[in-house]
Amino acid sequence: MSENKDIHEENLNLQEENHTEENVIQEEKMAEEPTAEELLAEERDRYVRLFAEFENYKKRTSKEKMEFFQYANQDLMISMLAVLDDFERAIKEISKRGNEADLQGVELIYQKLKNKLGEKGLKELEVKSGDDFNVDFHEAITQITAPSEDLKGKIVDVIETGYTLHDKVIRFTKVVTGN
Repeated sequence: MSENKDIHEENLNLQEENHTEENVIQEEKMAEEPTAEELLAEERDRYVRLFAEFENYKKRTSKEKMEFFQYANQDLMISMLAVLDDFERAIKEISKRGNEADLQGVELIYQKLKNKLGEKGLKELEVKSGDDFNVDFHEAITQITAPSEDLKGKIVDVIETGYTLHDKVIRFTKVVTGN
């Protein structure tokens, strides 16, 4: 009978150990499994991040689209600069000869073309002799001895007019600087 008692006590001990292990396993599972509030917070955070990422995407693509439309005609504008240069040379030559009617006709066409290109965002870079040389807007073709001390390091002569398209330089002003 004592053997039965020992076996019975052993069974009870084993059951208690199994029961304790099951409790530990259940507690571990509960600790591993997030609560509904934690899941909701995670999903809300994921949603907010995804929404912010989408808003950034929309802003970026909108900006890219605007830049594309702004500069889509840049190649055309650059090719038209040669025509403007030809008009400027023609005006200089006609003014030397003194034929006033021809000069007015060419100036009229030149101004009309310049105004139409200006409506599309083309602007002439204003540069005069004596201005400071700025590498962001000017391209030095050559350097000459400055005719006076105040022209050292400054622009002496403008060779070719520079232009911007919507505040972006598409052709630098070609200048001669004094040294």
